[in-house]
Order: sequence, then C-alpha cells, then structure tokens
Amino acid sequence: MKRKNALAAIVLLGLLAWGIVDTGKAPTAPALPGDAEQAAGQGNKTVGIEKGNLAPDFELQALHGGQMKLSELRGKKVIVNLWATWCPPCRAEMPDMQSFYEENKEKGVVILGVNLTSTETNPEAVSSFVEAYGITFPILMDVDKQVSNVYKAISIPTSFIIDSKGVIQNKFIGPMNQEMMENMLSAIE
Repeated sequence: MKRKNALAAIVLLGLLAWGIVDTGKAPTAPALPGDAEQAAGQGNKTVGIEKGNLAPDFELQALHGGQMKLSELRGKKVIVNLWATWCPPCRAEMPDMQSFYEENKEKGVVILGVNLTSTETNPEAVSSFVEAYGITFPILMDVDKQVSNVYKAISIPTSFIIDSKGVIQNKFIGPMNQEMMENMLSAIE
C-alpha cells in the first residue's frame, strides 16, 4: 500500500513539474495556406489567434455562392463569428448581430458568420436559419473544420474582433449583444 502511495505521489509530482514547465509555451494555431505570405506582408507579425496576432487567413465557400477570403477584407473592421444552427446562444445573438451589421456596414464593418457545417445534422438547415432570422451578412460554410480547428472553436458562439490591419483585438466566447459589439469595435481602428 505504501509503495502505491509513493508511486502515485511521484507521478503527481512529475505531472505538476511538467505542467509548470509547459505553461511557458504559448499555443499556436495550425498554419493555413498563405499564412507565411500574409505575415511577411505585415512586417512578419505573428499569425495566431491571440490578441495582437495577425488573424489566420482563410477562404471558404459562401452560403449563397462564391468564395470569401478573410485577407480580402483588409481596411475593414471584421467580426468572425463561429456558430451553428443548433446552438441556443448562437440563436440568441443573431438578431443583435444582424441589427449591428445593418447599422454599421456602410462604416466599413463586416460580420463573417462562419457556420460549423460539419456539426449540422442537416446542412440545408443553414439556409432555412438564415432566411428565418433575416440575416444579410455573409455566411461562410466551414464544411471540413478548416476554420474551427485553426481558430480553436471549442465552445460556440466564439467571435474574433479583427481590426482594419487584420490584427485580432479581442476574442469573445458566448453570445454578444449589440452594445458589446459597438464597444469592442469603437475601441479599434
């Protein structure tokens, strides 16, 4: 019995030591195609998902056709919102997102609704959802988890606030309301 307790204590101490050493390493987002070129064009700024990082670029199919690429929105303030139709908090924030978008799209603000399509039981439900909620901002389809994996969407909704230079200024997990979006975007260039 004493031997088992000693072994358990050694294992716990080893795990604790490993945890202390490992916490100094910041996690990095997996690279997406084009990230190296993107970073080089931004003075070699770090590409990642933390505040101050250059947002990892992506290109996805839009719900109603065509492709959209995040880096093509440089010069605009962008909210990248990762969501799904089955998610109650996602449903709760959509009316505020739509109102905020309508009021601010002429001021250079874009909302990209990145649907986690691989989690949907029926991908056609996305079109019905968009129609029912009267959503007019771009909805992008993350069919193969490309964006959700890189942006580490563990809980949804998750939103990234990106400034006009493509730099992440804030990350918010959970539903946002219009006032929160206004406050976050008014604080950035």
